Amino acid sequence: MDVGDAGDWFDYGRGMLDALAAARAGEPVPDLDGLRDRLVASLTEGSSFAIVAANAGLTVDEAGVLAVLAVAELDPAQHHRLAELQGDRSRHRLTLGTLVETFRAVPGHPGALCVSSRSALRNAALVDVLADGPWSDHVVTLHPGLPWALIGDTAPDPGAPRIIRTAIADSPDGVSLTVVSGDDRVRRIDAAVAATAGTSFLVVAAPTDGSEWAALVREATITGMGVVVEVDDPLPAVGAEWIERATHVSWSLVARRDLALAELPRRPWRSVVANDLPPTESEWEATFGPDVPRTHPLRADQLEPVGRAFAATEGDLDAAVRRLVSGRLEQLARRIRPHRTWDDLVLSGERTSVLRTVVDRYQHAEQVYDRWGFSASVSSRGIVCLFSGPSGTGKTLAAEVIAGELGLDLFKIDLSSVVSKYIGETEKNLEEIFDAASAGNLVLFFDEADALFGKRSEVKDSRDRYANIEVSYLLQRLESYEGLVVMATNFEKNVDEAFLRRIHTRIEFALPQSAERTRIWRNNIPDEAPTSDLDVEWLGAQFEIPGGLIRNAAIHAAFLAASRDSDITTDDAVLGVASEFRKLGRLIRPADFGRYYDLVVG
Repeated sequence: MDVGDAGDWFDYGRGMLDALAAARAGEPVPDLDGLRDRLVASLTEGSSFAIVAANAGLTVDEAGVLAVLAVAELDPAQHHRLAELQGDRSRHRLTLGTLVETFRAVPGHPGALCVSSRSALRNAALVDVLADGPWSDHVVTLHPGLPWALIGDTAPDPGAPRIIRTAIADSPDGVSLTVVSGDDRVRRIDAAVAATAGTSFLVVAAPTDGSEWAALVREATITGMGVVVEVDDPLPAVGAEWIERATHVSWSLVARRDLALAELPRRPWRSVVANDLPPTESEWEATFGPDVPRTHPLRADQLEPVGRAFAATEGDLDAAVRRLVSGRLEQLARRIRPHRTWDDLVLSGERTSVLRTVVDRYQHAEQVYDRWGFSASVSSRGIVCLFSGPSGTGKTLAAEVIAGELGLDLFKIDLSSVVSKYIGETEKNLEEIFDAASAGNLVLFFDEADALFGKRSEVKDSRDRYANIEVSYLLQRLESYEGLVVMATNFEKNVDEAFLRRIHTRIEFALPQSAERTRIWRNNIPDEAPTSDLDVEWLGAQFEIPGGLIRNAAIHAAFLAASRDSDITTDDAVLGVASEFRKLGRLIRPADFGRYYDLVVG
């Protein structure tokens, strides 16, 4: 666009600067009423300028100030004139003093008030005032992206947060601020667009600083679009402030959780809870086709990425879901592909029976809850198990056996990746875990669970308060999670009682007795391994150690034998036990090793 042919608004801005120069020179001033009439006419022309002015909700006087500032930026002829008028060859932009003088001849014009801190022009992030020196010398500037928009450039503001997508509403009706919560991201955004005033929306992640919020407001003003902001962390104060100021923009805040009242902007808003129903039959068929059964509890927002993986894996839905789940979970958890069976698990008959009820409950959930109608009787369809007992007594093995029996992967949560010293980070990591796990059939295994599920403390400082928030969050997430969770702890007494009330199955894993230890020794020496004079009955009776240590000792013994290229013997096994004792800092005593004591200490 040739700025010289920009239209009546441009002529108004140039005419006002001509009038200022004429007044300074004592010459006749142009017809200001005629200029104003042309400005008013320009605001109905449908030009880029008129659209921005309408979107920002500018009055005629405010639009006039914007026109003067735009002409000062766009018309090279004004640069030299402004420098002369302001007595400074380097000052090519208007100062507050010059702005006041420019509009002094217009009766009733608010002048510099049009660019005050809470003015419509500032609330829309279209202009800024550089406060340096005396007030009258403060420079008034347009944001650098605005002149481009005024000459017809439609590229997004580079300073704005990345636009995730745009959305179209079916109806322009709605309120100007909507707060939406719900588990399903697609449902949240759909609900936000449907409930918020406007016909088109920018969907963005929450900006990280004030400049990004300003750029977002400016982009919404220029395009006339509403804004849907996805909030993962608490809404920052600067964000709430911009939403309070930019009342000309239709806003929607969407989050999985209910945003705290203290976070919300101080302006009227409406709360909407998104419909968290699973994908409809038509949505499922559109993604996977009519012949693929619904074997995974996918949410609507997970259909698109799983659908792409489904195509890439030649129609293998299980593989597609694993790709979705593992890609996110494996950053915070270790995947264990189960290969152990019930035969590997050495427990009393009663404990084994309890474990089998966990398998039964998972396998028959659809029958009981859906076909038999029991879903109305429970708040959560998930299964939460607590395995307690000393280290090495089979808690992880039991979780692996359950997962293997169900044909599921086991994800062992890495607490070092989850628990953070930074306030709110632990909760965010846990949200990632449960969100990813909800997509696929798997078992979540929290080892050393008391580190996460520990008792809430008396609040003595902010860290205590936020630690208690994390525990409360976990309680809430366990209630809504519909999968299988196994928590393991060496110290059940340290687990918060509120968690214990949500446990469906509790099993205490005790140290194995002599006969059980003998069986564990046998299980950990494969049939194909060469043995000679290996007395597993004596080993089981002699060493009162848990199954985990027996497994490690057996592997140590195998490597000793392999290094000699000979069979595994009792001597090797005893040396393996001694190695485990030393790793644990246990004393090597004659009473423990009997006739093999000299072998161990020699």
